Amino acid sequence: MAATRSMGRRLMDRTGPAWHHAADGDRAAERGGERHRPTGTGGRPARRPTGAAGARQLLVLRVLGAADPPAAATLRVVAPDLRGYGDTETAPVDATRGLRDFADDVAALLDSPRLFAADTRPVVVGHSLGGGVAMRLLVDHPDRVAGLLLAAPVSPYGFGGTRDLDGTPTTPDFAGTGGGTANPDFVARLAADDRGTDGPTSPRNVLRATYVADPASLGEDEDLLLDSMLSTAIGDDNYPGTASPSENWPGIAPGHRGVLNALAPAHFRIADELVAVVDKPPVVWVRGDADVIVSDTSLFDLAYLGSLGAVPGWPGEADCPAQPMVGQTREVLERYAAAGGAYREVVLPGCGHTPHLERPPEFVAELLALTGGA
Repeated sequence: MAATRSMGRRLMDRTGPAWHHAADGDRAAERGGERHRPTGTGGRPARRPTGAAGARQLLVLRVLGAADPPAAATLRVVAPDLRGYGDTETAPVDATRGLRDFADDVAALLDSPRLFAADTRPVVVGHSLGGGVAMRLLVDHPDRVAGLLLAAPVSPYGFGGTRDLDGTPTTPDFAGTGGGTANPDFVARLAADDRGTDGPTSPRNVLRATYVADPASLGEDEDLLLDSMLSTAIGDDNYPGTASPSENWPGIAPGHRGVLNALAPAHFRIADELVAVVDKPPVVWVRGDADVIVSDTSLFDLAYLGSLGAVPGWPGEADCPAQPMVGQTREVLERYAAAGGAYREVVLPGCGHTPHLERPPEFVAELLALTGGA
């Protein structure tokens, strides 16, 4: 149990509010990982392969992979930092491609002989934004993915701006989503490397209040996670991205550059493509029932915040309902299963947005079951 808990806590998300995740580059060496930088299509992610050669391959997107006994005997982990986070170069994000910039970078890793044997099909773990990248990778390269473990993933219909389980747009321009939705004070504090606790928008307080159900679960990892949040590349081409004016409430719509726009439903809508994948690997969806980020009542969805009175001028439930994020993911995965795939939903009671950090024994058990580990 102790070894399993250690592994789970070291499969750590490198987070920041509203979907940006950076990995832990500065501790790779002390954790036994090896860095490689083969040129990809953009961000040239830093990689840390760990575990015995010949073991089952695991590709971890936006969580830190480290293999402690007993996992070291069964898994070999590659954990890239996506462009603009952690150790990567600050390459721009073309939001009009959805999350394909990130997925292309990751796909390039699969062709690196220093990381993967020829024709390797790793199990892919994707957390939050990384869950969307994992879906995109499966759609574009179905022959390279052996299975998906989606931990608190973004909806297959993007983040915000849709009203029902079919992902119907709330407005034609998806108003209320994208780069303009980020809190400007929080963005400024990220850029200023703010490590304090002065105010609710300090990165440390946002981490405590929204990424876990119980701040005590951060434990000794809090400063490590905060370091990662503060490594985020800030700007129009990265986080949060640009915005466009809108005639619809709340007056902003997605732009064409940056991370939050790449997650907006104007640019990331992968549901039908995911269901249409011919060679469907198994999918395990792990989420916490106390997640306030990916939720049908998300505190990062402006429509839901408007219903609470936190964003003025909300036009009402009929015109601008909250996005049913969890319901959308379930509906799409049920369609995936009906079309010949297989999926399982695992709900962890009392768990927030980071099941790998908050509930490591259960998370690791699901991971080892999916990979055939022991």
